[in-house]
Amino acid sequence: MKEYKGRNPLVLAIPRGAVPMEHVIAESLDGEMNIVLVHRLGAPFSTEFTTGAIDETGWTYIASFAQQFGASGSFLEEEKCRLLKVLKRRRAQYTPFRRPIDPGGRITIVVDDGLATGATMIAALHAIRARKPATLVCAVSVAAQDSLEQVAPLVDDTVCLCTPAHFLAVGQFFRNFSEVGDDEVIQILSQHHKADKPGPSSAH
Repeated sequence: MKEYKGRNPLVLAIPRGAVPMEHVIAESLDGEMNIVLVHRLGAPFSTEFTTGAIDETGWTYIASFAQQFGASGSFLEEEKCRLLKVLKRRRAQYTPFRRPIDPGGRITIVVDDGLATGATMIAALHAIRARKPATLVCAVSVAAQDSLEQVAPLVDDTVCLCTPAHFLAVGQFFRNFSEVGDDEVIQILSQHHKADKPGPSSAH
């Protein structure tokens, strides 16, 4: 991503896991950093099983297989209402004194620790594309090949360090995949924002 250095890119992480990685990228590219809030949709039998994702506006991406796992109808509506409350709470928690930075007309890099189903990245890219960035980039450390192919048409550039043939979960490709907590997210964002150059901002 060296071609974006010095061009004031906006780096947006999908919390929580991607925030430490976002910090490294933003620092190395001399860019601004913030977050894009999305949440995966679960299934009736498990909130950990991803059937889609939702952004802060309520827009949802539903995976093609969602219905066969019971993610439809009233379940989806209830899940969407619940997750919108979660996203609202996280926005207030993570960026209480700073409005989301407007990606309009800017190089914008959306970062996640990896792509399994790609659902949360798809929702994040949809949310940011609607704000008309000059260039939209997806940056991940590892991805399932089919998920990366699904995401590629949605962006102007993709950066992925590894697309292993045998992909089970993002965590299997990290030496340390310990959970990133809310406090760490808040600390990283606060530290970076203290040193931020002034730039345009507006609410999503």
